[in-house]
Amino acid sequence: MGNDIIAAANRRYTTKAYDPNKKIPDETVQKLKDLLRLSPSSVNSQPWHFIMASTPEGKERVAKGTDEKFPFNSPSIRNASQVIVFASRLHADDAYLAQLLAQEEKDGRFPETAHKEKMDGGRKLFVGLNQTSPEAEASWLARQTYLNLGQFLLGAAVLGLDATPMEGVDTDALDKEFGLKEKGYSALAVVTVGYHDTDNDYNAALPKSRLPFSEILTEI
Repeated sequence: MGNDIIAAANRRYTTKAYDPNKKIPDETVQKLKDLLRLSPSSVNSQPWHFIMASTPEGKERVAKGTDEKFPFNSPSIRNASQVIVFASRLHADDAYLAQLLAQEEKDGRFPETAHKEKMDGGRKLFVGLNQTSPEAEASWLARQTYLNLGQFLLGAAVLGLDATPMEGVDTDALDKEFGLKEKGYSALAVVTVGYHDTDNDYNAALPKSRLPFSEILTEI
């Protein structure tokens, strides 16, 4: 596959069954972690937290979010090599914004003091615009986390891995299982990653279907 991102995008699909005997090598798992950390977000808000389950015990905990209401998703959670819970911050308070600014300064993003002040002011402006209600803020922060999820899926495909994004999960159950609300987060979705089961993954052989450019693209 090499570095052909279009080939990876064409190859990528929603995997329906995983081979439980095939595990992702440790060095590739580290690349998956790097993908999660390096995602873009509006004003570098990074409002996410992830739970990566690699052990049978960890996967059983994640499966508590599917066993009762979405049992059709449970086999993928149990058989995939890695399972990631994507959670989003509910509120970007002043302490969190200060934490972001301090990290950016530590990483050398402000060669001049004025740059730091502009970043701080600009971020507070956009965060404030989306704090019209707790629901509006949580929705805006969740959209940043979905940017991460989209990049993660494409990145996994570039790495030659199969993946499944799942909104068919009981987010309340996951919040309770991992104490996410107490930490200021809420679960959004689960992504399973690994290698598809060639005998049972019916979706692997189906052609990709997308609307034509004439429907989705206007060039001016």
